[in-house]
Amino acid sequence: MSFFGTMNISATALTAQRLRMDVISENIANANTTRTSSGGPFRRQTVLFEEMSGVEAGSFRSRLDNAMGRNRSAAGRGVRVSHIVEDMRPGNIMYDPAHPDANEEGYVRMPNVNIVEEMVNMISASRSYEANITSMNATKAMLARTLEISR
Repeated sequence: MSFFGTMNISATALTAQRLRMDVISENIANANTTRTSSGGPFRRQTVLFEEMSGVEAGSFRSRLDNAMGRNRSAAGRGVRVSHIVEDMRPGNIMYDPAHPDANEEGYVRMPNVNIVEEMVNMISASRSYEANITSMNATKAMLARTLEISR
């Protein structure tokens, strides 16, 4: 694998983890949203990842291999977000007869967002992002050292 291939893998992971952090932030921001445009309370969203195939990775080599009928392994091509899905778990029901979205008995359906779970997911995404930055920096340092040696 080339240095630039390694950088590309880390770059795709950075993009995917950034989107994951954005979705988690949206979940936290809407933890108390009881009415959405669809009518019900906000539903927590989750990001699903998948491995990139050679053509999706977009490199010239992968496109050339595909055009020539060569089938190289898709391992080590990167990661992408395949879907953002809604969590279908039911939310809590809270008694608050003064709330504008309360039903006849005074109960309000709340979003299915658990702040503690979202914070744990945010820490995980942040650490994954940091690990990919560390990988990019290590690759950059190896490339710089290789150039120094070749002088």
